[in-house]
Amino acid sequence: MSKRPKILVTQRIPADAYSLLHSIGEVEANMDEGIIWSPEELLRRAPGHDYLLCLLTDTIDARVLETCASASPRLKLVANMAVGYNNIDVKAATRQQITVSNTPGVLSDTTADLAFALLLATARRVPEAERFLRAGKFTGWGPLLFCGAEVHGSTLGIIGAGRIGRLMAKRAGGFDMHVCYYNTRRLPADIEASYRLTYVELEELLRQSDFVSLHVPYAPTTHHLIGERELALMKSSAILINTARGPVVDEKALVHALQSGRIAGAGLDVFEHEPAVEPELLSMENVVLVPHIASASFKTRTRMAMMAAENIVAHAQGQRPPNQVNG
Repeated sequence: MSKRPKILVTQRIPADAYSLLHSIGEVEANMDEGIIWSPEELLRRAPGHDYLLCLLTDTIDARVLETCASASPRLKLVANMAVGYNNIDVKAATRQQITVSNTPGVLSDTTADLAFALLLATARRVPEAERFLRAGKFTGWGPLLFCGAEVHGSTLGIIGAGRIGRLMAKRAGGFDMHVCYYNTRRLPADIEASYRLTYVELEELLRQSDFVSLHVPYAPTTHHLIGERELALMKSSAILINTARGPVVDEKALVHALQSGRIAGAGLDVFEHEPAVEPELLSMENVVLVPHIASASFKTRTRMAMMAAENIVAHAQGQRPPNQVNG
């Protein structure tokens, strides 16, 4: 009888995934809600496990991978419960013959929903108005009370027209928005037509858009994709939306652009040095901030956890994980 594999789950996840993992192995899990293990804690706990189910907020660096690869049993797969996997040193994993998997596709609609919610909330000053009302300051209707930006009929610029970017465009169609996009590769004409997308170069997109929404993966080529120069190209009435990755935006440059009136506002789900946020952003009324919740619906988070678990189960059964990203 073969020995059941040992599985480590680094953060608390939806319950259904534990049942699947228990069916094929012995599970050790961090059950403390909101507690993220440091790299040192991971280095202490992870060696001796066959499988590691982690999240984007876990740092799985070369040191962790190399130590786990030399332990017994050796680490065989890191299942990331996220689309992105820049938290994992994939090259180091590949060198150590450790498989890495992710959970693509399942969170696209939910993330596009949140991106559009940020656009609406920032444009129409919803959080600011709610704080005003809760503070007891509302004494009656006024013609200029919390006037915001028009959404319907405006121009939305989408940077990164993958799954989520296209779904953002689809939502914009319901508001009769004009949608332009920039991508490293132009989309086929039939896809452009289907989503009513107009291709423009990045500089032109920044100049003509009332709203700029970021949907690119994080990589060295997208680090500070939006910096001082790019912000200076935007309309002074424009609003920046980021549900991609924090380091895609130079946060200090964004603070300066907002403080100087270079742009009108921002809606942010992710931050450059997450979970830390530039202190100036916290006090700005023209910025809507949420704590990395783009995929946070019960249905989506459960499906993400199940996909991560299914990648582990497939590997344990001698199959290629459905969402393997290396090898």
